[in-house]
Amino acid sequence: MVDQLVEDKRLAAKAERDLITRSIAVIGAGWAGCAAAVELARAGYKVTLLESARTLGGRARRVDTDRAHLDNGQHILLGAYSETLRLMKLTGVDRDETLLTLPLQMRYPAGTGGMDFAAPALPLPAPLHLAAALLRAKGLQREDKLSLMRFSTAARWMGWQLNTDCSVAELLQRFDQTPRLIQLLWRPLCLAALNTPPDRASAQVFLNVLRDSLGARRRSASDMLIPRTDLSALFPQAAAAYVEANGGSVRTGAKVQALRSIEGRLWQLDISGAAVGGNWSTYFTGVVLAGGASQAATLLHDIPDTDTAALCGQLTAFTPEAITTCYLQYPAGTKLDLPFYALLDDPHNHQYGQFVFDRGQLDAAQAGLLAVVISASGAAAEQPQELLAEALAVQLAVVFQRPELGRPDWFKVITEKRATYACTPGLIRPSNASGLPGLVLAGDYTAGDYPATLEAAVRSGVAAAALLKGSAVQ
Repeated sequence: MVDQLVEDKRLAAKAERDLITRSIAVIGAGWAGCAAAVELARAGYKVTLLESARTLGGRARRVDTDRAHLDNGQHILLGAYSETLRLMKLTGVDRDETLLTLPLQMRYPAGTGGMDFAAPALPLPAPLHLAAALLRAKGLQREDKLSLMRFSTAARWMGWQLNTDCSVAELLQRFDQTPRLIQLLWRPLCLAALNTPPDRASAQVFLNVLRDSLGARRRSASDMLIPRTDLSALFPQAAAAYVEANGGSVRTGAKVQALRSIEGRLWQLDISGAAVGGNWSTYFTGVVLAGGASQAATLLHDIPDTDTAALCGQLTAFTPEAITTCYLQYPAGTKLDLPFYALLDDPHNHQYGQFVFDRGQLDAAQAGLLAVVISASGAAAEQPQELLAEALAVQLAVVFQRPELGRPDWFKVITEKRATYACTPGLIRPSNASGLPGLVLAGDYTAGDYPATLEAAVRSGVAAAALLKGSAVQ
């Protein structure tokens, strides 16, 4: 009997050790953390996904207000976002139900001095669909179209690579892009993709985005995908459900205060908030740090007996860039002719809006709701919210020649002050590897081809998971 009890304890201890060796904590349930959690759960690991907030999604999430369920920013995905679309499909997200697919376009309201550029609906192969769009484009002169053709041809010939990075503004000047084409196409594309003005934005990263969209062999890679649902439901909630369905757990309101390495084999987490208590372990053989760069630096800096000074220096060197979204609610019958438009912004004349989205054409429950987006919005965000909303409403009333747009029923201004980082030339971004066994980083700030986009975050999460799967966590 005694021998049996000893054997039972030995087997129980072994089972507990085996469970721990397959146990990984993912700190942060933004898009990077959710991607890492899904990949690890799919590989059979017991994943604990920890999020300090109550809502999943990080800097791309749903915001619950007293007026409506909104997002903390309006996003456009691209057909080139292969990893994001793959994981959405894996977690059961229906692309047709959750995303409105539109051909590549840059369309301004009529009579505003803009242009009307849209790839045709006809199934022309790439890049013929873009050539057709250019030939049919209105608002561009012959010299503008020739300028764009020269740029595209030269970029393809160069393989979309620069010997030395420079600013987007310098790149456009080097390729003799016309002032009108810069104003109507390149500048808004740069702001939308990199959230950094052309005079400070990395030309190489900009070319990477163009390569995978405008320069792709697949026509669908250049498609614009606009979320029909809120950003938390678009992927993070499905990712959390997938983790739980595969034996993991998701804990919101759980703030990780500190990490401690135990003999280089285990990680112990100090957690506060709603996750305290309960029958679950705080010991893991792998950890994914998937919060923002500054939060990761704070946790790394405080790990005892480790030298993370260089990495923390990289993580705290990023310059944050803000994105402001102003939601304007009108009567339910109010709608635009298209799901979204580009706008000519002129901050000196209080015209801050760069894009406007008709949310009612995406979700019937949001009829009459317009979302105006301002990228790299530091200056605009300094304005009092009431004045900024009023200026944007007036801008819409003027450009669409519809006075009623100047009088919304209510508004909500949401500014994500650290939405992204300034994507500058030659910016050094850390790798996913932390240099510490069993600890990796995941976030849109890690090294990669893309700027701080949803796809960059997802790719980083996938890469972080791959590192752990290939390490001693096996």
